[in-house]
Amino acid sequence: MNLFTFPSASLARTVLTVSELNSSTKQFLEQNIPLLWVKGEVSNLKCYQSGHWYFSLKDSSAQIRCVLFSHKHQYLDWQPKDGMQVEVLALVTLYEPRGDFQLNVETMRRAGLGELFEAFEKLKAKLDKAGLFNPAKKKFLPAFPKQVGIITSPGTAALRDVLSTLQRRMPSLPVILYPTLVQGKTAASLIAAAIATANQRAECDVLIVCRGGGSIEDLWAFNEEIVALAIAASTIPVISGIGHETDFTIADFAADVRAPTPTAAAELASKDHKELSQHLNTLQLRLSRAMLHRIENAMQQIDILSHRLIYPGDRIKQQSIHLRHLQDRLMKTCRHQLERKQWKLLEFNQRLATASPNLVRIEEQQKELTARLHSAYIRYFEILSVQLQHVQAQLSHLNPQSVLERGYSIAYTAQNTVIRDSKQIHCGDRIQVKFAHGMCEADVTKTENS
Repeated sequence: MNLFTFPSASLARTVLTVSELNSSTKQFLEQNIPLLWVKGEVSNLKCYQSGHWYFSLKDSSAQIRCVLFSHKHQYLDWQPKDGMQVEVLALVTLYEPRGDFQLNVETMRRAGLGELFEAFEKLKAKLDKAGLFNPAKKKFLPAFPKQVGIITSPGTAALRDVLSTLQRRMPSLPVILYPTLVQGKTAASLIAAAIATANQRAECDVLIVCRGGGSIEDLWAFNEEIVALAIAASTIPVISGIGHETDFTIADFAADVRAPTPTAAAELASKDHKELSQHLNTLQLRLSRAMLHRIENAMQQIDILSHRLIYPGDRIKQQSIHLRHLQDRLMKTCRHQLERKQWKLLEFNQRLATASPNLVRIEEQQKELTARLHSAYIRYFEILSVQLQHVQAQLSHLNPQSVLERGYSIAYTAQNTVIRDSKQIHCGDRIQVKFAHGMCEADVTKTENS
């Protein structure tokens, strides 16, 4: 039942129990007031065995009860204390059994962190747009720096961690400390000045900007624009080792290399002399083996060449014997070749004598063949002449002129068509009649079909 939905007149006549009033009030508060941030000072903080935190949040003129349950504060990495200024994200509600107006806290942060985070994001976006975080502009760390510069506060745990790490990894590596404050209002300008001093003196091959862990307020000097610009302007590669692994600052993004801790920054700036010694020993062993292998090969080659080496006098004597042997072989070969050519020449002469042509006989045969060819041509022409005469006689019999000479004639129509049938003409038609010598025209007066 929600009493606040009833008309005021009806509600005035209704008698409520305390439970009904508290329940309706709780519903009204939770449904009409959203989650909101509330700022105040922590007081009367009590931590129960259940893990829940109960405290009051107050300012100069008012206070309100708050509760933060264990499953919600387990993600906080800090412990609130009485008198601490905090900001809580909470739901306004009512604890029904006692009728206490209270806040159910969802999360909590130190006062001012909201503004700090907003300032952090704005500056990060601004510098990123300006190109300070461009990976292409990052400088490479030297493989074997001659000297390392450290920018931090003297006597801090971070400096001790860096120095002990450098001593352990590379004891012979010189270190120069550029002391500066790393926390406070003036820390940012002092850090930037230390970076500029290190670049002006140009004593180091790499710079380590480091600080131990802390809250965002403690690390805020490294979120200032002046520090980021100094790091970006540095001609010496800069390694940032600020806070813990989960801490990120603007200086981390501006640095050439970001290390999760100061110790890790020292490891990035130096080589481990034990690893280098081991690597050198490995290379020395490989070099020794390679040299021994080459020496053994050279010794084996010398043995082979020594067996091939002969005294010059003996070598000349052997070459003289070999030369005489070659001379004998050459003479024998020449004689053999000469004999072979002589036998071939004799064979060719015999074959030429055997195959020599009889010119007189060939001439007689030519004359005989010429006479036979002449007689054959005469007989062939006689046969062709007789055949021609026979064909001419046949043609003369078939010649129309010969027929006309025997008294016949040929009749043509007016269209010069030979008349072979009386049906081709009619009475009154004019026809032409051709004779062996001359022609005439005639009019048809009568036709008769046979």
